[in-house]
Amino acid sequence: MAIRKPAIKYTKLFINNQFVDSISGKTFRTINPATGEVLGSVSEAGQADIDAAVNAAKNAFKFDAPWRTMLPKERGNLMYKLASLIERDHQYIASLETVDNGQPYSGIFNDMQFVIDVFRYYAGWCDKIRGSTIPVGGDDGAFAYTRKEPIGVVGCIIPWNFPMLMLSWKLGPALAAGCTVVLKPSELTPLTALYFGSLVVEAGFPPGVVNIVPGYGPTAGEPIAYHPDVNKIAFTGSTQVGKLVARAAAESNLKRVSLELGGKSCLVVYDTPDLAKAAEIAQFASFFNQGQNCTAGSKIFVHEEIYDEFLAKAKELTAARKTGDPFDEATMHGPQIDQKQLTKVLDLIQSGVDEGATLEVGGKGEFKEGFFVNPTLFSNVNQDMKIAQEEIFGPVQMVFKFSTLEEVIEQVNNTKYGLASGIITSKMDRALAYVNRVNAGSLWINCYDNVMPQVPFGGFKQSGFGRELGEESLKEYLEVKSVICRPVPT
Repeated sequence: MAIRKPAIKYTKLFINNQFVDSISGKTFRTINPATGEVLGSVSEAGQADIDAAVNAAKNAFKFDAPWRTMLPKERGNLMYKLASLIERDHQYIASLETVDNGQPYSGIFNDMQFVIDVFRYYAGWCDKIRGSTIPVGGDDGAFAYTRKEPIGVVGCIIPWNFPMLMLSWKLGPALAAGCTVVLKPSELTPLTALYFGSLVVEAGFPPGVVNIVPGYGPTAGEPIAYHPDVNKIAFTGSTQVGKLVARAAAESNLKRVSLELGGKSCLVVYDTPDLAKAAEIAQFASFFNQGQNCTAGSKIFVHEEIYDEFLAKAKELTAARKTGDPFDEATMHGPQIDQKQLTKVLDLIQSGVDEGATLEVGGKGEFKEGFFVNPTLFSNVNQDMKIAQEEIFGPVQMVFKFSTLEEVIEQVNNTKYGLASGIITSKMDRALAYVNRVNAGSLWINCYDNVMPQVPFGGFKQSGFGRELGEESLKEYLEVKSVICRPVPT
């Protein structure tokens, strides 16, 4: 059962298995986006706190430290226990994230199950990470083999749109590989990450393995990215900030980097025996989490033969989406994360109107409190319009008309991004032709945003590089060492 007013139990930095005030004594407020209510004041990490967290992670990674000497199976058991603790506190964590993030509780409750599944998936990998033997020829008994070793201290910087999901996507593979972690959650949504720190202690992880330092990008994220003792950065966020992270990694110690960045994704509705179902899939693609989703399918391309019927259904469904209290079971649509994001979305909606697109449904609306905007539907959108080119990160769906597969593939690929795309069709040859030619990291056929722990996820082009989830993600946290052995000369 949802907890409308969950207790705020942890607001301090989590370093070396202890909750501590920031060295500066600075704090920042975290706000419920549905009401504007201040939930609490959270310790703000700065350079000195980042240094302390990195030092704790570095010490925990020493060869004789408990984390490095425990058996892989034991590491997996800790991760299984951590997953079980999240499962035990499932409702509380989902409720805490609802008040801090604003996504409807029903969606966040499902997110928590995915978090549990991710940690259990990677727990199973702990004793299955192995190298290989390599033939080197000759009869002298020489042989070669590879070792896969943890890369070291990992700096993880995660966004506000899916706080616990993004935490699990980073920490799952990092911990399975044997790394230690300094995690910076977004300053907009720090509460569930800090509560997670308490579960790390309860599960029995050694001090320093996981450190959590909420704060702002320039004063906490940047010091992590530039830190000489951080061996890798795993970042999820905007393409603009991702470029700064990559620069910091290059200018400091050439640390490894994986980036999951922005997107401007499309869903193609070509033909379907169930147009209503296709329209529902498109609703999920565009409006899930208020459109605050890097894979949001905001551009819906519909074949000309079914365009009018689809648009009418899309208009009906968009107008019927209930916006409001995230804890109300009937609510499908919560607030944007803050006033800044709300203003950005409203400005982009207005730009669509100003440039001549047809506003079918939605727009600002009248709300007494919170950062709400109604789900919005545009038709008659041109590809060169601002709303068609920029990542809105808000609840805006655009419906385009197309005639041929070749035409729509060209339009879908006409973007600097390449994170995701989807197609709805009853013809598998058409679907395969589409997925083979679209430049994106994730393609969905007759579904959308169907993400699973075992399936890799990541982008092409300016949507980033590296992969999250699946076996592929483990490679981001491992170094490969080659060993060549020959007999002692006699």
